[in-house]
Amino acid sequence: MMRQTVLLFGPPGAGKGTQAKRLSAFLRSPHVSTGDMFRDHQGRRSDLGLKVEQVLASGALVPDSLTNEMVRERLLRPDSALGVILDGFPRNVAQARWLTLSLQNRGFGVRCVLVIEVPRDQLEARLKGRALKEGRPDDADAKVITKRLDTYKAQTEACIGYYRTSGDPVHVIDGVGSIEDVESRIRDALGVAAV
Repeated sequence: MMRQTVLLFGPPGAGKGTQAKRLSAFLRSPHVSTGDMFRDHQGRRSDLGLKVEQVLASGALVPDSLTNEMVRERLLRPDSALGVILDGFPRNVAQARWLTLSLQNRGFGVRCVLVIEVPRDQLEARLKGRALKEGRPDDADAKVITKRLDTYKAQTEACIGYYRTSGDPVHVIDGVGSIEDVESRIRDALGVAAV
């Protein structure tokens, strides 16, 4: 049973990547980020990377078929055998259904779903700051930021309802505060103590 599979949700700028990395070190499970996979392909200028670059520049989501295939390949790697922390996937209910079937077919399950919530004005400020600090062009344009946040609300939030009706544990985490404060809330939700 893939007991360590944790699904991490939250809008762009909520701190999913930061928290996933910390949780990965603690649980000793790989942090699987679709955003990182997309950026890796872009950096290598692969065919997929060029397609992803066009999509992300417009603020839209990468098509399910491409994303699902990348996730499937990543979950088949040996380091994923005991579990993963999925960050940025699934992004819509169709992907959530695909993931459920994919995990079930391998005898795996979901440990829990974590949803990091941050007020929209703070998300916009964080994304603009990240664009300057990390040089991420997808975070620099106000129209793209608005579209990404709207897309999250319209599509990804429906996944939370999907997992609630599926019976998987869903925990809403307040994402405002220091990195350590948010991490402490996540560990409380998971029922694991800080070291």
